[in-house]
Amino acid sequence: MRLEDVLELLGERNYVKLSRELSDINAIDISELMEELSARDSLIVFRLLGKDLAAEVFTELDSDRQMQIVESSTDQQVSRIINEMYMDDMVDFIEEMPANAVKKILRNTTAENRELINQILHYPEKSAGTIMTTEYVVLKQYFTVQQALDYINKNGVDKVTVYICYVTDAERKLLGFVSLRQILTAELDQRISEIMDDDVVYVKTLDDQEYVSEVFIKYGYTAIPVVDEERRMVGIITVDDIIDVIQEEDTEDFHRMAGLTPSEEPYLSTSFFKLAKNRIGWLLILMITATISGGIIDNFSEVLTSVVVLNAFIPMLMGTGGNSGNQSSTLIIRGMATGEIEHSDWKRVLRKELVVSIIVGTILAVVNFFRLILLDKVSPAISFVVSITMMMTVMSAMVIGGLLPIAAAKFKLDPAIMAAPLITTIVDASCLIIYFNIASAVLGL
Repeated sequence: MRLEDVLELLGERNYVKLSRELSDINAIDISELMEELSARDSLIVFRLLGKDLAAEVFTELDSDRQMQIVESSTDQQVSRIINEMYMDDMVDFIEEMPANAVKKILRNTTAENRELINQILHYPEKSAGTIMTTEYVVLKQYFTVQQALDYINKNGVDKVTVYICYVTDAERKLLGFVSLRQILTAELDQRISEIMDDDVVYVKTLDDQEYVSEVFIKYGYTAIPVVDEERRMVGIITVDDIIDVIQEEDTEDFHRMAGLTPSEEPYLSTSFFKLAKNRIGWLLILMITATISGGIIDNFSEVLTSVVVLNAFIPMLMGTGGNSGNQSSTLIIRGMATGEIEHSDWKRVLRKELVVSIIVGTILAVVNFFRLILLDKVSPAISFVVSITMMMTVMSAMVIGGLLPIAAAKFKLDPAIMAAPLITTIVDASCLIIYFNIASAVLGL
């Protein structure tokens, strides 16, 4: 359904037809339509939705639009929305809302939900406990397949998934899991303990969400159980939630790699002052550290005065070095993010980057040497100095770019901070030291 069609039906006040048309549309598509409508029209559209569809659409809306709906709804309408949401979506929503809205929400949900919400909100930020949901199917090991089917039929309608069911004992300790396929293809009098898989992968409530995402990527599951320190099952995390986590972690890494303070707010919703605050910190640090390069140039001013042409090649050498270091750091940071590279692999990374840098540096040096002589008509001595510096700079830059992220991880820092801005600053300083020392030795300055 197009936006123009929605606006036309709203203009005609043909709400019956609009409600019928909306009922056949995916919740995500409806939320996107509502984002393009005015606040008044989006509220009308939302109130035309059925109970279940309204809860799904509400989950997909941004926090500002959710807030508008809550503020303009009666307690009964809020209760209808909230109590149809899954627990993880409800907690995410509450975390985004101001205190007055939270009070209205909690007032209109069940006592059981309030208890679960408070429990989840007390877990550390970005832990498995904060992204889990409590709507899952639990079977007892002594159930027969027939009893399990009856239980799923009676209780499965409000669960996030029934395709994977978890098996616990009387104390809620996780024993294993069984798929719906296994249940449907087993004999009706078989016990769940006979068909369940006890090799179950799980995470703990206090595990970091980034670790949880690595577990999902490694095993390829659609859901993973969450247990407490005594292995009692308290929830599950589904793949749709972990996709959001992966996107959030990747965005955070991109921000850090660009020298920005990570922000969870969308760019267009972030204030001017907050955007400036997120950028100014690293810019100040890099501006101050860049004075190191100025100090090195000043220290070798006699060399530059003696052979003025050396000045012309500084930007090229520093730029090539920075680009080389950034290439290496980007590959290593991404490898560490996906779990391919551990900080214990530093020797392998060093060897690989050293060999690659020799190959790349040699090719760049040779091409640059003949370019300077044939095209720029620079003397062989100067061409040699610049080309050797090029090779040495590329080698040092790739090694630095490859090892610094690993060093950061070793000291419990985010490897992403060792990206473009910081790598460039370090490589620039090393490039100048190499350049002036080679020039002094070769040209006898």
